[in-house]
Amino acid sequence: MTISPPLIVVFIVVLYIFSSIKILAEYERGVIFRLGKLLPAAKGPGIILVFAPVDRIVRISLRTIVLDVPPQDVITRDNVSVKVNAVVYFRVMDPRRAVVEVENYHYATSQLAQTTLRSVLGQVELDDLLAERERLNHQLQQILDLHTDPWGIKVSSVEVKHVDLPPDMQRAMAKQAEAEREKRAKIIHAEGELIASEKLQQAAGVMSAQPLAITLRYLQTLTEIASEKNSTIVFPLPIEMLNLLRK
Repeated sequence: MTISPPLIVVFIVVLYIFSSIKILAEYERGVIFRLGKLLPAAKGPGIILVFAPVDRIVRISLRTIVLDVPPQDVITRDNVSVKVNAVVYFRVMDPRRAVVEVENYHYATSQLAQTTLRSVLGQVELDDLLAERERLNHQLQQILDLHTDPWGIKVSSVEVKHVDLPPDMQRAMAKQAEAEREKRAKIIHAEGELIASEKLQQAAGVMSAQPLAITLRYLQTLTEIASEKNSTIVFPLPIEMLNLLRK
């Protein structure tokens, strides 16, 4: 049985058309180069036709990419050496520019994030690095977004994850925190003594107005001591009674 040449041609054409059908997911776009020239708009999602070898397609994902920046050696402005790592969230906004303007946008964004992290954090002191994370994250995001915008990439967020301090610096900070707590404890104790002295002064003023009040206080103290089943009771003798004995 022989197959006629027209059937062979039809079979080849049908096979070529089926091989030219590409399916792009909802989060994908296809950048088409026709004879080396970039088409005006990206294709997708859904079914598109790519006629090889005339057309060449580059698939670009529009989902948010989470980039883990490896630990970077940073020397802060007050000459403290630390290791800092971060995470960068970005996505492709313009697939055509992400393909044409930069060779590998993922690698380029990673390198830019590393250098920006070292340069920005090297301009702040250690206390600011530990206390003002929100401001530094916002500054890093703005710088990265400014540099990646020509590539069609939007950096949505940058978060400094971990700051690894040297052991000597950790011990020094622990001593500083302990000294700060001791200072606050002494201040609180002194404030308590001041308030207690003011209250005692007010109580002395009230008792001086009523001479019998101090006697009632003595009797109340004796009652409290007697309830503890003590073998010895110290009885406070008023100074006024000694004056009566002298007379």
